[in-house]
Amino acid sequence: MQINLKQNKNLKLFKLISQVAEVNNQSVFIVGGYVRDLLMKRKAPTDIDFVTEGNGMDLAKKTAAEIDPQLKVSIFKTYGTAMFKHSGLDLEFVGARKESYSEDSRKPSVETGTLEDDQKRRDFTINAMAISLNKKDFGALIDPFGGLIDIQNEIIRTPMEPSQTYSDDPLRMMRAIRFASTLNFKIEENSLNAIKNESERIRIVSMERIMVEFNKIMLSEKPSVGLKLMEQTGLLPLIIPELTALKGIEEVEGQTHKDNFWHTLEVVDNISKNTDKLWLRWAALLHDIGKAPTKKFDQKNGWTFHGHEFLGSKMVKNLFHRLKLPLGTDMKYVQKLVKLSSRPIALIDDGTSDSALRRLLFDSGEDLEDLFTLCKADITTKNSSKQEKFRKNFEYVAQKIKEVEEKDQVRNFQPPISGEEIMEMFKIRPGREIGILKEKVKEAILEGEIANDKDEARMFVIKEAETLGLKIRH
Repeated sequence: MQINLKQNKNLKLFKLISQVAEVNNQSVFIVGGYVRDLLMKRKAPTDIDFVTEGNGMDLAKKTAAEIDPQLKVSIFKTYGTAMFKHSGLDLEFVGARKESYSEDSRKPSVETGTLEDDQKRRDFTINAMAISLNKKDFGALIDPFGGLIDIQNEIIRTPMEPSQTYSDDPLRMMRAIRFASTLNFKIEENSLNAIKNESERIRIVSMERIMVEFNKIMLSEKPSVGLKLMEQTGLLPLIIPELTALKGIEEVEGQTHKDNFWHTLEVVDNISKNTDKLWLRWAALLHDIGKAPTKKFDQKNGWTFHGHEFLGSKMVKNLFHRLKLPLGTDMKYVQKLVKLSSRPIALIDDGTSDSALRRLLFDSGEDLEDLFTLCKADITTKNSSKQEKFRKNFEYVAQKIKEVEEKDQVRNFQPPISGEEIMEMFKIRPGREIGILKEKVKEAILEGEIANDKDEARMFVIKEAETLGLKIRH
C-alpha cells in the first residue's frame, strides 16, 4: 500500500532525510506512533521516529548538518539513538535492532538487525508499521503484522506471542490498557489473557514509568475504560490496592451498601465530562478511599463510614509517596478536596447557618468551584428525579455561599489585623499570645460575631487580650 505524503506538512523534511540516507548508502523509514496517527487521521504528534538499517547516530548528524550546521544533536550511545529538535518537532533516529531480555529486567540486550527485526520488537501491531522514505519506494507502507487492519477493527494486539511480549517488558501491559482507553480500542482476547497471567511482572517496572501511563488513562475521555481493564487483569490491586479494597457489597440483616469501587469509577467518568484537570480527576478517584477502613454496621443506622473523608485525606499522602506522585501543592490539593468532599452535601438545609457556609468558604478557598464540580460528579443515582433534586440542592447551596462571600469576603481569608500590629498595640515580643489572638479573630469572623473589618477586629483583640493579661499601650 502506498501512503500519499504529498500533502504532508513535513514532506520537505522527509525528502531531505531520504536524500541524506541515499548519499550515505542507508535505508530509512518512519516508524511508530507517527505512522499510526497518520493512518487514523489523528492530530499529528510532534515527535517522529526514524529507523535506518545502518548507523542511526550518523544519519541524525548528517541530516542535522544539512538543515543547519549549528543544530545540536543529542547522542545516546548506549541505545544507539540520536535526536534533535527542528521546527517544533522532536526527531529521533535509531539503527534497526534485535532485542533479548533477561528475567529480572525490562532493559534488553541489543544487537544490530533489519527493519523486520525492529518491527518485531515493537509493542503492538498498530505501532509496528513503517513508511519507507527510500527513493525506490518512497511512501510505501510496510505492515507485516496487519496493523492497518487492527486500526480498522479497533484492536490492540501484539506483533509476537503476547505472553513473551508482556513478560519481556511488563510496562507494555499498562501501555496496552492506556491505548485501549485513549483510542477506545479493544484488547485482543489472547493479549488480555496474557496480561492477566503476567500481571505480577509489573513489579519490576519503576513506579514513575507506571504513573506516566496511568495518568494518560486518567486523562482519557472515559477513564473507567482503562480502570476497569486494570481491575480485570489484576494490575490495579498491585498498584492501588486502596481502590480495589472498596469492591463488593456486604449484607447484614437485609441491609446493604453500594459498591464503592464501581461508584468511584462512575464519579471519575462524570467529572471527566466537566474537567481536564488531572488532579481534580485524581480527587474523584480517591474521594472514597477512606470508606473501606471506616466501614461499620450499626444496628440503628445500618452501614456507616464515619470520618471516611478525614481518613481518606490522610491516606492520600502515603499513596502519593508510594506512587512517586508529586508531594507538593498537587498532593495537598487532592487531600483538601477528599477531606471536604462531603461538606457541601451537609449544607443542603434551609437551617444551615451562615457560619457553616463561611467555614466552607474559608476551608476551600480558591478551590471551591472544583469542590462543587467533584460533589456534582458524586451524584451517580440512576433515578432522574433524584438527580434533578440533588442538582437543585447544589445550586441552592452555591447561591447561598455566593451571598455570604459577597457580604463577608472570607474565601481567601487574610486576617484584618496582623501579628506585627498586635505586637505594636501591646508592645510585646513574638510569642504564643499573638497566635492565640489571631486565631480568636479568625473564629469570631467565621462565627459572624464580628465583621471582616479592621476596626472591629482591633476592638475585639483589645477585649480578648485582657483575658491574657495584656493591656494596650500607647
